[in-house]
Amino acid sequence: MLASSRAVRWAGPLLVVILAAALRLWNLGHPHSLVFDETFYVKDAWTLLNNGYESTWPENADALFAAGNSYIFTTDASFVVHPPLGKWLISLGMIVLGPDNGWGWRITTVIVGVLAVVLLMLIAKKLFGSLLLATIVGFLFAIDGHAIVMSRVALLDNYVMFFALLGFGAVLMDRDWHATRLAASLAARRNAGAEPSWGPTLWWRPWLLAAGLAFGLTASVKWSGLYFLAAFGVYLVIVDALARRRAGVPFWLSAAVLKQAPATFLLLVPIAVVTYLLSWTGWFLTRGGYYREWANGEGAAWTGALAWVPNSLQSFWHYQDAAYSYHVGLSTPHPYQSNPLTWLFMIRPTSMFYEGSNRGENGCGYDVCSEAITSVGNPLIWWASTAALFYLIYRLARYREWKVGFILMGMVAGYLPWLMYLNRTVFQFYTIAFEPYLLLGLTFCIGLIMKQFGSPKRDGNLTGSLTDGSVSGSGWLRDRSLVGVRIVMVFLIVATLVSAFFYPLWTGSQTSYDFWRIHTWMESWR
Repeated sequence: MLASSRAVRWAGPLLVVILAAALRLWNLGHPHSLVFDETFYVKDAWTLLNNGYESTWPENADALFAAGNSYIFTTDASFVVHPPLGKWLISLGMIVLGPDNGWGWRITTVIVGVLAVVLLMLIAKKLFGSLLLATIVGFLFAIDGHAIVMSRVALLDNYVMFFALLGFGAVLMDRDWHATRLAASLAARRNAGAEPSWGPTLWWRPWLLAAGLAFGLTASVKWSGLYFLAAFGVYLVIVDALARRRAGVPFWLSAAVLKQAPATFLLLVPIAVVTYLLSWTGWFLTRGGYYREWANGEGAAWTGALAWVPNSLQSFWHYQDAAYSYHVGLSTPHPYQSNPLTWLFMIRPTSMFYEGSNRGENGCGYDVCSEAITSVGNPLIWWASTAALFYLIYRLARYREWKVGFILMGMVAGYLPWLMYLNRTVFQFYTIAFEPYLLLGLTFCIGLIMKQFGSPKRDGNLTGSLTDGSVSGSGWLRDRSLVGVRIVMVFLIVATLVSAFFYPLWTGSQTSYDFWRIHTWMESWR
């Protein structure tokens, strides 16, 4: 009976995972062409696999590559500005399914997108203590258009999102680990008659090692992963300080900053650095990579106190410096660039692919047909998440709830740094990196509507009826909870219908031009 009950409880999350996979796998090979930045990352992935470094291609290589001419690359190095890990992962699909079809290019990205849904539900279950809320957040992630598109095209950002979410989950796991061992250490000292003035330095924190590895993997896909490493490094110092204050440590702030923070740094950062360097193994082991022989050129090698550094590391540093200069100076106009200030409102989503045809062409049964892949999210989910975000900021300021602060820290790491680059060429699809935290914020608010949480004035830890989703209290509270449940059910049903309405525009399905037009709710979506 117990096993049967557990199976029923976990049926919801399992169905969410199946739904996420189905929405991402359907007609994955269409279009049979490199869309948007697949032109860079798919071909780079293939040359990485064959040469060990990204190489150049002849002109008009996209059409030739899609036609099956996959060995027309050269041995000349190509200047690329993103680390190799995401491209190595893309290449895995081409190893299994070949480089001559869209399934091979995109399947790894799909797998990572589905695993991200699973991971988000596990994090929500740990964070909220509610399987119901975990299922809801997974469902929202499964059906959102932006998440679907970014799981169906072979770009790098889905990998950034996944590895950053892994680090986020590891930091969450460390919270209980750290609190338990801090309390035990302080109790042992007090029982021995010694009042700890600073408290212990906790070195064995395996979840921090896991977080350092995850954030290192994030940075090994795109440098924006460094923001997650830095943001959560600061967050951990703050959390440790507050934990020591709650435990009655007299010098809690200085202990956190001067005693525990160096240990936290050594647990997080070195493993992230090593992970990043290992992602460049192909570049180090071959000789043809871009700037690979730079330090061997006449007058290029370092002199003086740094002359002992191996030439390979000197060349590597020069390459990283050149990539950094490119990143900070990128301002080439693009028709689908968007200002980060508009991202939360989804003003300018990225068109990944568009093809128009007339009746009789490509099977078109209308006067004019359209095929589009646009990374526009489900508007209801996206705008509700943005509203929830602003509410969470208010709620954190008023109630100081740690769960709210933790969710917002994901936004701090994934979104705020982009506000430093308002004049740089950037795109709306970068928001996939912080979409899980938007959805966690929305789900937190859904829990409030459904009365899943206790009063913050009564308990700042948001306990209450989180475990089984039941509602306790007076009949008046139960009535309010039922109203909340009905509101949430209506929201989820409408969100599902909106996703069904937009799904053809997320998958490149052929529709009439008029059908495409009625989905452009803003002129800026065209």
